[in-house]
Amino acid sequence: MASFTETISDIKKGKVANVYLFYGTEAYFMQRLKNQLIKKVIQPGEEENMAAYNLEETPVQEMIADAETYPFFGEKKLIIANQPSFLQAKPKQLSFQHDVDLLDQYVKNPAPYTVVVLLADYEKIDKRKKINKALQKHGVTVSCEPIKPYEAKKWLQHMAGRVNVSIDQDAAELLEAELSTNLFMMQNEIEKLAFYAGDSGTITKEMAETLLAQSMEQTSLQLVEAVINGDLEQAISIHNHLLDMKEEPIAMVALLGYQFRTILQIKRLKEKGYSQGHMQKQLGVHPYVIKINAQREGRFTDDQLRNILIQLTQTDAVLKQGKMDKRLAFELLLYALVQARLQPN
Repeated sequence: MASFTETISDIKKGKVANVYLFYGTEAYFMQRLKNQLIKKVIQPGEEENMAAYNLEETPVQEMIADAETYPFFGEKKLIIANQPSFLQAKPKQLSFQHDVDLLDQYVKNPAPYTVVVLLADYEKIDKRKKINKALQKHGVTVSCEPIKPYEAKKWLQHMAGRVNVSIDQDAAELLEAELSTNLFMMQNEIEKLAFYAGDSGTITKEMAETLLAQSMEQTSLQLVEAVINGDLEQAISIHNHLLDMKEEPIAMVALLGYQFRTILQIKRLKEKGYSQGHMQKQLGVHPYVIKINAQREGRFTDDQLRNILIQLTQTDAVLKQGKMDKRLAFELLLYALVQARLQPN
């Protein structure tokens, strides 16, 4: 099992494998790995050598036939295969059969001119399955799991380094509290702050406070508050602004999911008599996150929170699979969340 960091480093250095499996629910990691492979494998003007398959709609044997076909131009071709549910313990029932044995044979002897990437955005895959063992032994398997709250500060520093700025401790703590573990939003805010700091500059707490204050009415955190308040009109208005600003809908779903999961966790800990200090130690999140969500938990029942998390999971899958227009999918989500919020306690 390879890590995200070492895998993306290898790809940048030109050490590209013929078969990859990226699995997990952290879209930021998957997107960066995929983009780096596209950049390294597909040369400008050779876009015909890249293909994408949805394996809930196309048998894997068709993808393999493509992989074994020589590229029309250039030396390499790249194939992205989404939704390989046959890697899970309980695969989806489809209208056709995947020839997984054929894939197993291919993984063991892949075409040298093709890079195949399986993107499995599932929490778990069944590592006992023959095909998963083959992928781990003969390919490169990367777990793309969400970061833990205590890792947020490290990622803030890493992202600052990528845009050639540093970030002081007070600014890091403020951004950590505001952005939690949402890597897409973290990246967006660091890139904006880097503009203020300048090349080789330092992001200060004052800069972070200014940026957050300037965007307060449109921030994704305000989107969370609008949903919690049951204000559908305000939620849609903020969402539309975020889309216009090129914010990633998957990141917005992730932020909402993080907030509502935290609310549910705090609710349960509070019922057990935990203090806010003990909650902070138990969950490993910033004290500010505990304080805000401890004020919110009383406005929900357990059932309301569970229904909201189900809606978020379903929309996350729809967005990642490209099954619906992003704007429509998210507006339907907001409507469903507000309705769940307004259900009687």
